[in-house]
Amino acid sequence: MTVLLYFAWVREKIGAGQERLDIPVHVETPLALAQWLATRGGGYADAFAEPTRLKCAVDQLMVAMDAPLASPKEIAFFPPVTGG
Repeated sequence: MTVLLYFAWVREKIGAGQERLDIPVHVETPLALAQWLATRGGGYADAFAEPTRLKCAVDQLMVAMDAPLASPKEIAFFPPVTGG
């Protein structure tokens, strides 16, 4: 089981900051995970409609959306940070 963390507008659209899920074996990258999450409908479809806009951290390390997932304990999705 993997902990998924959602931040900023991703969290707002989904309606939760975290959840625990068993990631399907065919989901091998953060991009594939985002695309799979979008199929859950509702807020997930909205949050992951454009997954290439998101940033991802796996076990607290920033990774590219096409990085292999292996067996992560934690995956975080968040929008790019902007300064102000």
